[in-house]
Amino acid sequence: MSMVDSATHRAREASVAPVVPASGAVVVPSRARRRRVRDEAGASALFRWAATSSGVVLLAVLAAVAIFLLVRGWAALTAPSATLVAQGVLPQGVGSLGAYVAPLIVGTLLAAALALAIATPVAVGIALFVSHYAPRRIAGVVGFVVDLLAAIPSVVFGLWGAQTLAPLIAPLWARVAGLLSLLPGVEVTATPTGRSLATTSLVLAIMILPIITAVSREVFLQTPRLHQEAALALGATRWEMVRTAVLPFGRSGVISAAMLGLGRALGETMAVLMILSPGLGFSLNVFGAGEHQTIAANIAAKFPESSGLAVNTLIATGLALFLITMVVNMVARWIVGRRTEFSGANG
Repeated sequence: MSMVDSATHRAREASVAPVVPASGAVVVPSRARRRRVRDEAGASALFRWAATSSGVVLLAVLAAVAIFLLVRGWAALTAPSATLVAQGVLPQGVGSLGAYVAPLIVGTLLAAALALAIATPVAVGIALFVSHYAPRRIAGVVGFVVDLLAAIPSVVFGLWGAQTLAPLIAPLWARVAGLLSLLPGVEVTATPTGRSLATTSLVLAIMILPIITAVSREVFLQTPRLHQEAALALGATRWEMVRTAVLPFGRSGVISAAMLGLGRALGETMAVLMILSPGLGFSLNVFGAGEHQTIAANIAAKFPESSGLAVNTLIATGLALFLITMVVNMVARWIVGRRTEFSGANG
């Protein structure tokens, strides 16, 4: 028996053992008390079993997904490039699986990174406004509206982005592209339809905004009141209090929220499929058409009409997306772990 189990057993025996007061009389615990102790012990064991089972199920599901992607994509991973080209699995001009997957990875990472760069500052600002600046009624309304964005289906965002946002924002992208083209050695073109990676990233930023805002808001609300009152007592303004007490405390939480949003942006499918004009390229011109494509949107576009080795190829690209997501989350956990050591969250 381990030391923890022994301590638990002794505590349980002590809770049901007769109590000897100073007068010397023995007081036997009532039947209800003994029953309550047994019920609490049973509930504790049940909770421990449920929590352990949930963790095991989660790991099993994750392993099952990884095994499925590896097994079903192995045929494409091991097939010669000549076979993939001969069967028409790869697009015209693409001679190997690596040359096919690499532009998809670049497009996926570029779209997600742009969306994260747009959404994170806005989300942190909204979270601070709701938690520390706005009156209670206004904060409740703003929080409700932001949370309501998370309930909108991605296909609705895709329709709105393709039919409304893209034509409206196309002149702005053209103007920005013209200004960038004035730089030496830089040539940027913008599509007149607005269906570019820039528009797609903007819609993705709006989609991940509720996730980052909600988590950041809850983290900021957990800042110890003593820290805030101490900063104000030293003569700090509201912004100085936020900068010196709230933001350092919630830094790790904001990073976690940003990584959750990044995971959503990496795997988004329908909105990207409906807005982006696809293409296989490594261009950094996010305002042009036919330059980029993401892994998830490419799978959704080609899977219905694929068969045989083409399906295995798409599943192999899904394996690449799975690995990217795993690496991103592992890096995020490492960053959060290091930042927590220097924040006020553990103090």
